[in-house]
Amino acid sequence: MNNQYNFDFDTERLTIRQIQPQDWDDYYQLHVNQVVLTYVCDPLEEDGIKERFEGRLPVWEKEASQWLCLIMHEKESGKFVGITGFFPEWEPCQQAEVGFMLMPEFYGKGYATESLLNVIKFAFEQCDFHKLTAAVTEGNDGAMRVLAKCHFQLEGTLRDNFKIADVRKDDLIYGLLKTDLSTSS
Repeated sequence: MNNQYNFDFDTERLTIRQIQPQDWDDYYQLHVNQVVLTYVCDPLEEDGIKERFEGRLPVWEKEASQWLCLIMHEKESGKFVGITGFFPEWEPCQQAEVGFMLMPEFYGKGYATESLLNVIKFAFEQCDFHKLTAAVTEGNDGAMRVLAKCHFQLEGTLRDNFKIADVRKDDLIYGLLKTDLSTSS
């Protein structure tokens, strides 16, 4: 594992670490849960899920074209909560797209916000990204609330940009500049 970055975060209620091969079962269960997939994508076959999983396992670098996938566990119970992380677009603008998926039993508990705040800190402080973005499928009100709590701003709408269950949906694009955090305190 790359020693340049510290991928292990302890928040008040979560342990967060980089994905490892032994996380396959949790990753798979997250990606076959119909509630989780409502605003993410159409169901995938196991081979497609395995391909995504394996693509997130190699050593991560901010210049790479792969997701930094972090696994979240509840400290108190040790239960798998979900995943968080970002996809870097280092060249030419030092940006990254953040994302998170939680198991439904952890919705509404503040875990997405708690984990995303730490991902933001990691991206800006350890990796020196300039901007973070997020694409949210219309109707995903929970994700929109999380982004607002983390100081992201709505930057625009990509009309009919995504298709889930044969229904075209808009994507809402959010952004957060590193300098936004110094003005939001």
